[in-house]
Amino acid sequence: MTEENISNSRLISQRIVDPISDSAKEIVNWMGALQAQDFNMAKWAIGLRLRNPSEQAIDAAIDSAEIIRTHVLRPTWHFISSQDIYWMLDLTASRILSSMKGRNKQLELSCNVFKKANKIIEKILTGNKSLPRMELVNEINKAKIKSDNNRVSHILLNAELEGLICSGKMKDNQTTYALLNERVEKPRPIKKEEALYKLATKYFQSHFPATLQDFCWWSGLSLSDAKEALESIKAHFICEKLHEQEYWLPNSFALKKNTKESAFLLPAFDEFLISYKDRSAAILHEHRSKAFSNNGIFWPTIVINGQVKGLWKREIKKDTIVIEPDLFDKKNDKDKEIIKEAAEKFGSFLNKKTEVIKIRKT
Repeated sequence: MTEENISNSRLISQRIVDPISDSAKEIVNWMGALQAQDFNMAKWAIGLRLRNPSEQAIDAAIDSAEIIRTHVLRPTWHFISSQDIYWMLDLTASRILSSMKGRNKQLELSCNVFKKANKIIEKILTGNKSLPRMELVNEINKAKIKSDNNRVSHILLNAELEGLICSGKMKDNQTTYALLNERVEKPRPIKKEEALYKLATKYFQSHFPATLQDFCWWSGLSLSDAKEALESIKAHFICEKLHEQEYWLPNSFALKKNTKESAFLLPAFDEFLISYKDRSAAILHEHRSKAFSNNGIFWPTIVINGQVKGLWKREIKKDTIVIEPDLFDKKNDKDKEIIKEAAEKFGSFLNKKTEVIKIRKT
């Protein structure tokens, strides 16, 4: 195994190369979870993994609650399948809630404040209502609950982690909140051991090759739980070593040599980079600060033949999407055509014509 094998295998396991799905729910279910704080970019993260990407189809999957956007795993938004939301919350929410206690205390957000806010939120949303954040904030303010200094974000985060609310139907192109139990019927709970097995299986089948440390980072689990989860699935996976690191991948996988040039416009916070603790297989050390910051901001990247080769920006006009590539190697013009093809897929996703402006050489 080489680092090139690792990055190209991840393009396959994440279904970026040769996508086989037409369903947003199927892709989200396969991936386990896709980080989604940048809502529009997160929809593209699903779209680029579909054979026939369509933003409208993904919006429809959100409206129908086939896929849910909520806080789970690490304390940030993710898209997850509706069939996974309850057991994933049961497995990961308590650890996140515990990690927030210090900050909640600083913000004077006690258990009583959360209970009071939850009652207000439940009352206003009952009856299959989907309401934007501001309408919830207005009701919280009426109850004299402090909402400044980012308190509202913590109140809503707490309500998500307690399984009260999740994403609702889109309203005037805005994201909304709704009651989880009205959006998704609650199934029978499963034991922790089964949940660990399910989560590890989802991660290692859709993100391989990956290490225990990668899985621990992505899942937000404790190291002991992550080890238990990996141990439970080892019969279905094999281990390959590189630089003393153990990478796990399915028994049945065999990497085929691909001589075809490929380029992909990956969204900000895409799983191809963010879902691994060690990202060195896909990006050179000298380029890391250009693609992501030390405080966790990830920018949209251009991936060529399995390697991050640059960044890209978009400008959405009435009928056109304008793409501006910015390659790290300013002297390289040979990838222009495959970048154009990748840009056209993004334009098709938005149902717009695509214009690629000249590759920057600043």
